Amino acid sequence: MDSGVTAWLLTSAALVFLMIPGLAFFYGGMNRSKSVLNMLMMVVGALFIVGILWAIYGYSMAYGSTAGYFVGSFTDYFGLEAALAPPGEGDTFPTMVDVVFQAMFACLTVALIAGALADRMKFGAWIIFAAIWASLVYFPVAHWVWGGGWIGELSIGDAGVIDFAGGTAVHINAGAAALAVCIILGKRRGWPKTPMRPHNLTMVMLGAGLLWFGWFGFNAGSAYAADNTAAIAATNTLLATCAAGLAWLIVEKIRDKKATSLGAASGIVAGLVAITPACANVTPMGAILLGLVAGAVCAWAVTLKYKLGFDDSFDVVGIHLVGGLVGTLALGFLASDLVEEGGQNGLLYGGDLNLLIVQIIAAAGVMVYSLILAGIIALALKATIGIRSDEEDEVNGIDVAEHAETAYELGDSGAGGAFAGVGHTARAEEVE
Repeated sequence: MDSGVTAWLLTSAALVFLMIPGLAFFYGGMNRSKSVLNMLMMVVGALFIVGILWAIYGYSMAYGSTAGYFVGSFTDYFGLEAALAPPGEGDTFPTMVDVVFQAMFACLTVALIAGALADRMKFGAWIIFAAIWASLVYFPVAHWVWGGGWIGELSIGDAGVIDFAGGTAVHINAGAAALAVCIILGKRRGWPKTPMRPHNLTMVMLGAGLLWFGWFGFNAGSAYAADNTAAIAATNTLLATCAAGLAWLIVEKIRDKKATSLGAASGIVAGLVAITPACANVTPMGAILLGLVAGAVCAWAVTLKYKLGFDDSFDVVGIHLVGGLVGTLALGFLASDLVEEGGQNGLLYGGDLNLLIVQIIAAAGVMVYSLILAGIIALALKATIGIRSDEEDEVNGIDVAEHAETAYELGDSGAGGAFAGVGHTARAEEVE
């Protein structure tokens, strides 16, 4: 066992875990004050349920011995008993290190979807959706990409699919699901005519910073070694994100005459998303170019919801689905064997169309599967338990309706305990 590799992966797992509260801050700040707690709870609730399912059967489905090309063996690591064994000869780290590292990816991916559903989904319905979607979509797709499934094995000629840290399995997957569910869930009351401005941009910036910090573990940790590949991935994660943030602000300045903090935070996330599949396979200049393209494209893509009429509350589709597609497909142009001797080259480095074709197939396969399954799950829940909060609860704020709390004390009621903020909903509305 290599103690350095083990320590690096455990550290990376902790970094990725920090992205989950970072995401909660990022989404929570963009919410209206009357529903911010519900958004935080949706992110934390996804962590709770997916973490448990990952231990029971999720890791086994994703990384068990392949059963065809669709899903791993359900029994190989059921309950994680088989993962308790110390590393065998030739292994550089214990299996349980991989379990906890990949658990963070699973929990984060499901939580990403919540940002499209703000202000209007029942908390109980969300938890059930998260459990079913993780089981039927994320666990199998993780197997497709990283566990020996069909995407990992797909090749045309010498070209095989590249997804270093999750452009398909994480971002395209979550973004497609968010699109399906927000359409079925319907628009927020008053959207888009009623202004629904972020209630706390400081929280948004803090969340973006925590996401960026944790993303170094997300990308560089995916090297599964403390080596040159990890260093390249970390450097490209920095460069692409800087470029994307800059590009987003430039687009804002040209389009809206102002460069905003919300735009900066959104550009950060767009760059992080786009570089995720490509961070170990492009040069530093390629990473900057990719970031510039992703920032500009995503800044445009987030406006499509107004033209097409779907209420994606916090631009999960425009940033994660579109950014994931940009990063995944850009490898067909920007991949370079300068990064890794014997690696693949995209079109700009003398490669042929084969790499671009396999990237398109992988991206399309994940997008269509997640879109359809998420839609079926949401429709089934809508027809049975219902997924939409009552109109009165949405107007008054679903923090009170779902959790009997409000995020901020805006009066002097003298009441204590969990219900202390219930009486201040009207005042919260005035502040907004």
